[in-house]
This record gives sequence, structure tokens and C-alpha cells, in this order.
Amino acid sequence: MYLDHYGFSEPPFQLTPDARFWFESRTHKKAKAYLGYGIAQGEGFVIVTGEIGAGKSTLVAHLLATIDRARLNAIAIVSSQVEGDDLLRLVAHRLGVESTGLAKAALLDRIEAALGAVAATGKRTLLIVDEAQALGHSSLEELRMLSNFQAHGRPLLQILLTGQPEFRERLIDRGLEQLRQRVIATHHLEAMEANEVEPYMLHRLTLAGWTGRPAFDPDAFAALHAHSDGVPRRLNQLANRLLLQAAIAQVETIDVALVDAVAADLVSEQPTREQAHVLPLRGARPVAVEAEPRPAPAEVRDIALERRVASLEARLEEQEVALRRVLTLLVDWVESEPDAPSYRHNAA
Repeated sequence: MYLDHYGFSEPPFQLTPDARFWFESRTHKKAKAYLGYGIAQGEGFVIVTGEIGAGKSTLVAHLLATIDRARLNAIAIVSSQVEGDDLLRLVAHRLGVESTGLAKAALLDRIEAALGAVAATGKRTLLIVDEAQALGHSSLEELRMLSNFQAHGRPLLQILLTGQPEFRERLIDRGLEQLRQRVIATHHLEAMEANEVEPYMLHRLTLAGWTGRPAFDPDAFAALHAHSDGVPRRLNQLANRLLLQAAIAQVETIDVALVDAVAADLVSEQPTREQAHVLPLRGARPVAVEAEPRPAPAEVRDIALERRVASLEARLEEQEVALRRVLTLLVDWVESEPDAPSYRHNAA
């Protein structure tokens, strides 16, 4: 609705990571520098952590959009508490290796051969593992073993791990000392600072075809930072709803009062503590079933697809809430017109 009203060419604050909207905040600029240094080494582990919505996926998307594909073969997987052997099969799948019926030793040989074939073309392979905090100890150990593969004295694989802050605590574990010794660069993404919100928003608005409508009161940016804590995903969610509400009310200048009102609406739509308690816990470990055969490689879940579906479901739910608000506002507007019939009463 607001796209047409204000003349945007596309949503400026979509939640799906898009490398085209990359913005170098202070913390993202530093993370990019650490990534560049780490990847230039061509070995070991590079680790990036951050709170949910801090911009880890956008950072990875930007990396994938800017790397030299002639020199680097980047493959990515999203973990969801997969154990060691299943993780190996996911890696094999991304490398184009058929792993059906292979024992672990044979599977490792196939993976090493595939990495060697890539290296023979003059490329290095970078494995990107998202949601690393969900990896079990056996999976982390398998990744460490994969990082041992070499050819002619050169490593065949480098690994980038991204995850939530608890992953940093996981790495302190004594059993992961060998992995820690292979970490060559690490960075924790912080929230954006208050003075970064305005350039961040104007950057995204401009890329989406903004022509100056709606305008923003200077104090509105401080309010946006206060309500989002400077976390990019929260800021995007708030800004997206803010533009929708502004279009409904035909507002031409967004001020602090409107930001506060929309932020309050978003808070009121969040599940209560009691409701949240009965929702499925994110990352909950499934109940083990004895004598269950290990899934065939073709049955290994495509975790990345599951995350996309979950993301789309969340966005659909948000849009449904917004639509209900639009309909309510339209009904209220119609009833406020002196010559208009009261549809609500008629419907009753």
C-alpha cells in the first residue's frame, strides 16, 4: 500500500537479507575488515557472532556478492542441531558429492577429493555455516577435521562460522581447544549507534526509489533508535510498519509521536509471557527414538529451505496483522463520515 502511495520502487525495509542494501555501520565495517583479513589467510576458522537481527546474514550476503568467484568457491549451509555425520552429508551435498550409502570414511574421501578438484582449478573453498550456536560438539569436531585437508602443503578448506552470542561461550569449552587454536579472526556485531540510524534509513530509502516522501522529523530518528535498540532487523520491522501507518493516515512528515505510536502497536502485538511459554522453543532438541535408522542422504533436511519457509510465515503473519489494522481504520473512517451508513451496525 505505502509503495504506491509514496512512489517506492520496492520495499526499503524488507526483513530478508539483501546484499544490495548493505550499509557499513561502524561495527559492520569492522566485521568486513576482519572477514577480509581472515579470508585472505586462506585457512582456519573465521567467526562472526551477533544478536538475533544484528545483520550477520546481510554481512554474509554482502560477502558472497563481492568475493572474487574466479578465486573462491563459497558454499553455505544453515545448521539446526545436526550431528557430525549429517553435517558431513550436507557439506558433501553442497560440493556436489553423492553420498548415498557411503560409510563415513568413504564420505570423507569423497569430500577431500571434491575439495582437491576445486583446488586444481586454482580456487579455494570457503564453507559458510550459519547458526553455528546450534551445532553439536560432534559437528564442530567434524568441521575441525575437514579443516585438516591439504594438498601440496596448502589447505583445501576454510570455514566461516556465524552465530548468536552463546556460540562465543561454547568455544570456551575445554573440548574445543583444538578448534580455538585454528581461529584466525573473530568479531562480534554490536548494535548500531544512535547517529547511524538516520544515514542507515536514508540509504535504504534512496535505494528503494525514495523521492523525499514521506519526510522525517530529525527527532524521529532518535526515537527509532530508542525503540529498536539499534538492531537492524528490529529497526527494519519498525520502519516498515511506520511507513504503512503513515500512508494510511496520509502523513507527509513522520514525527516522534507517530514513531512512538507504531512502536507501541508492535509491542502490543507480541505474545504475552504465558503465550510464549507454550510456543515451540527455538532450537529444542528432538526426542531420540531408539533403533531409528540414520536418514538416507536424500532425506537429510534442507535446513536453508526450512528457514526460508519460517521467514515467509513470519512475514505473512505480520502482513495479516497490518491488514486487519487497515480494515479497522477504514471502517472507522467510513463511520466518521456524516453521510455514510454505519456498516458495523448494519453487519450486526
